[in-house]
Amino acid sequence: MNDMTPAEIVINERAYAVPKTTAIAICLDGCEPAYLDAAIAEGLMPTLKRMRETGTDRLAHSAIPSFTNPNNMSIATGRPPAVHGICGNFLYDPETDSEVMMNDPKWLRSRTIFKGFYDAGAKVAIVTAKDKLRALLGKDLAFNDGRAICFSSERSDSTTKAVHGIDNASNWLGLPVPEVYSAELSEFVFAAGVKLLREFRPDVMYLTTTDYVQHKYAPGDTQANAFYEMFDRYLAELDADGAAIVVTADHGMKPKHDANGDPKVIYLQDVLDGWLGEAAARVILPITDPYVVHHGALGAFATAYLPAGVDAEDIVTRLRAMDDIIYADTRAAACERFELPPDRIGDIIVISGENMTLGTSEHRHDLAALNEPLRSHGGLTEQEVPFIVNRAMPELGTAPALRNFDAFHIACQAAAMEVEG
Repeated sequence: MNDMTPAEIVINERAYAVPKTTAIAICLDGCEPAYLDAAIAEGLMPTLKRMRETGTDRLAHSAIPSFTNPNNMSIATGRPPAVHGICGNFLYDPETDSEVMMNDPKWLRSRTIFKGFYDAGAKVAIVTAKDKLRALLGKDLAFNDGRAICFSSERSDSTTKAVHGIDNASNWLGLPVPEVYSAELSEFVFAAGVKLLREFRPDVMYLTTTDYVQHKYAPGDTQANAFYEMFDRYLAELDADGAAIVVTADHGMKPKHDANGDPKVIYLQDVLDGWLGEAAARVILPITDPYVVHHGALGAFATAYLPAGVDAEDIVTRLRAMDDIIYADTRAAACERFELPPDRIGDIIVISGENMTLGTSEHRHDLAALNEPLRSHGGLTEQEVPFIVNRAMPELGTAPALRNFDAFHIACQAAAMEVEG
């Protein structure tokens, strides 16, 4: 490993052990724990089965909302959204009176773990499936001295050494750029991780995938099992090369449809329009991103801005009385409970139940591209995720105290136990 003189590195007020072998966190997007149970039961994941038996097998809680951007950035910073500021894929910016994606690094309020290690002299590598996360994950890294690499599968054919730390990652890996809505987009991440481990030898590496498969297929489905069987093959290579590995997820995934396969939705904007007048309130769905084909921008978490003079407590009381609303509260209460940044959250927060989603207005959601019954996430019922380490750590706790954003803290701790050679 590279020369880092301190015994630990403090990042965002958390101390990280200096690894003696590569510390890897793998975020399996949308990995409801049942996916792993089903694939293991079919004999398709011998490596992960062994890790569970001889390493450490726990469950952890994700950040809320249980969406991609907030949880990837929690894993990348080791802290909840109240600290790093990324509380959704999408938000309303009152200063500009506009709804914007939270992909721009300007929204990130804290250092990443990668930046902290880089500043201490380490080599860091980050591979993400979708490019929407790449700039956030790579914020403030310098790519001109051969110690940092950060790229996405989605745009791997256009990487440059100046911006990503590597020229044309697609050519380097010998794989074409995958279709964005495919399992291959995630497989590219795993294949790149194996090659980076062997050739680049980073001190810290993050591999994060896409939940295309998980939105389409339930645990135990043939296509889902095939995905996890594929992952297990790459996991075996990473494990065999001596890395200390934590496997976790950004969120789980639940069926959000009725017995006929039709989406189950509470159109919250329509509800508030009926109570307060058309467009008097503004509903924001933080699940919204450029890749809505597989979920139709329907998730289990919403926030709403209310017009001046409206009693938020009254609206919350009325929402709590609705079927399939399992949580509704004011900004202050919700931000305290879920560790969210209050300046980026509406006046109220609403969370739907295990088999229900929240929409804006019915006419604003194009569900024509949903070829399978809707599966989605965002709420409390998708908060439980796997947390598996390929090292025995018997003192490690479990959910709810254990969080997915403890991944690098634990991976570095495990890697610091190792003896080089």
